[in-house]
Amino acid sequence: MARGTDETWEYRTLRPPRGSEKKEAIDPSNELNEYGEDGWELTDTIDYVGGGTKFLVFKRPARADDGGSNE
Repeated sequence: MARGTDETWEYRTLRPPRGSEKKEAIDPSNELNEYGEDGWELTDTIDYVGGGTKFLVFKRPARADDGGSNE
């Protein structure tokens, strides 16, 4: 079901944690579960030009009680 066009969204990014050699990302399951519990949905990734993920992008409907600000 499509949401109304008047809905306001808020966004958050997460930089996947990297290992000591900075080459491989460490599994971010804990952070992803925390974001999910707070209502965030993964919507996109921002990748490095040479490969690898720089940021994970999340969104959720803005909450009227906090003015849409990030936590």
